[in-house]
Order: sequence, then C-alpha cells, then structure tokens
Amino acid sequence: MAIAPDSIVTIHYTLKDDAGTVIDSSASGEPLAYLHGHGNIVPGLERELTGRDVGDKLSVRVPPAEGYGEYDKSLVQSVPRRALRGIKDVRPGMHLHAQTEAGPRTVTVTRVAGDMVTLDGNHPLAGQHLNFDIQVEDVRQATEEELSHGHVHGPHGHDHG
Repeated sequence: MAIAPDSIVTIHYTLKDDAGTVIDSSASGEPLAYLHGHGNIVPGLERELTGRDVGDKLSVRVPPAEGYGEYDKSLVQSVPRRALRGIKDVRPGMHLHAQTEAGPRTVTVTRVAGDMVTLDGNHPLAGQHLNFDIQVEDVRQATEEELSHGHVHGPHGHDHG
C-alpha cells in the first residue's frame, strides 16, 4: 500500500542539520508513526513521503519554508526580568510558555543581561534546512477513530487509556 492521505505511516528517521550533526533520530528506539495528510509532520517531508511504500529509503532536504518556517526577528523581544514572575534562576536555554496575541507559544530564553531577558518565539529549527534520512517501515489505512481524532492510536501512537 502506497502512502496516501488518511494512511498511518511508520518510519525510522534521522534528522541532521546542514553541517551533518544529528539533531534527532529514531534509530535507537521506536519508529515514528503518524497520520499522513493531517499536518502531523513538517509539510515538506509529508509531501516527499506521498506515494512511497514499505521498504523505501530516501533522503529528503526540506527548506525552512516547508519545515519550521523562516527565522522571524519580530518574534524576539527583550522583557524586564520582573515580567517573568514566579520563575527562579532565569538562564539562557530555558523554554518558557507564554500567552501571546496568537495564543500560547513556547519561547526560549536566549540572553540574560542585568534586568533584561531576551526571549525568542521562533521554533529552535526555524530558518534551517532539515536533512532527513527515512526508511518506511509500515503503511496501513487509518481507522475511523484515528481519523476522527486526527492521530495514531495503539502501538507507537497515542493511547487514550
């Protein structure tokens, strides 16, 4: 069965940056299972997997616009430390949850200078090419329940248990 919208796809993957550094990989653990055609993985990778079959191996280079987006400088802002009430020991690399005009967003502390804290609302991989090595492990039709919930159930997926 070829990969098509509304199919459950199970893949092993390795994600590298342009320098060849591994960012993420399923190699040492469980493969990733997702519902194809429902925006559960980055658009560029989903497009490249359409029509593939079990056993296929492919390398895909996803540009930022089809991955986690271009880097947006307007999502970086400095706020006074007092705006982060209740958060002790604010330091670079921390991920915080913020309420924004566009809804909840995860921001990363990128700099602490005196009383000012710089927050970056971009995804950590925004502006980067995503280099995937993929092996398609399994493809099956999604169940009605999976389609209504918009994600995989059972092994390697979400369990409502």
